[in-house]
Amino acid sequence: MQERKLVAVDMDGTFLNDKMDYDRALFGKIHEQMLEQGIRFVVASGNQYYQLRSFFEGYPDIVYVSENGALIRDDEQIYFDSVFSENAVHQIIDVLRAYPAVQWAACGVKAAYVLKTADEAYIDELRKYYYRLELIDEPGEIDDDIVKFASSCPDAETMAYVAEYRRRLASIAEPTSSGHGDIDIIQPGMHKARGLAELGTVLGVPAAAMTTFGNGGNDIEMLQYAGDGVAVANADDDVIAAANHVTLSNNEQGVLHYIKERLL
Repeated sequence: MQERKLVAVDMDGTFLNDKMDYDRALFGKIHEQMLEQGIRFVVASGNQYYQLRSFFEGYPDIVYVSENGALIRDDEQIYFDSVFSENAVHQIIDVLRAYPAVQWAACGVKAAYVLKTADEAYIDELRKYYYRLELIDEPGEIDDDIVKFASSCPDAETMAYVAEYRRRLASIAEPTSSGHGDIDIIQPGMHKARGLAELGTVLGVPAAAMTTFGNGGNDIEMLQYAGDGVAVANADDDVIAAANHVTLSNNEQGVLHYIKERLL
């Protein structure tokens, strides 16, 4: 079996349990062993870098493939970023503002941005995932490079909005949904696998030497990309079908047990 040199984990529903936490004592032991064996631990998520980093205070070596691969960095440096053109940003915002039922936020390198007129409940929900969030009156106030848009629509209409965004934003952006009304609008060809490929080039780690863990639709590309793609037991059926292996659920710390038993 190919020796593993990099482990990349999705967070929500994969590494984190349903209480948005993990077995920190067990991780500390496993992380130490990974360092000794030259295995890099990488977080690969659609969430903001600053939110992801908050889960791993005291681990400066961890690299974050954030915003679905569009921004890759650690505490010291940015390894890779890919941003929308200014024209694309304007077009996407115009489409999002055309639907009264849609709430949205622009996700940048420095912060995320949401209109002050957005529903309070939506803003409160955003604060859980975007630790640097700025409220703005108009999109023209944004002075940042935009890597992704987050949007929310009525749950039952999720796939209809995905189809509508795909039609209206063809060649400009690609919608991807984790279900329940949440739709990210990302750059074409930009996903976690692309981010891992970019990081692998910098670190000198090929796909065959990677193990990836996930549970949702935006994890499928990286499960298929890596030498070993692992789904947690609570993953969606199509994610399990795309994986090489299945481990215990997120609430059973399946990621940590797989690393301990299979990789170390």
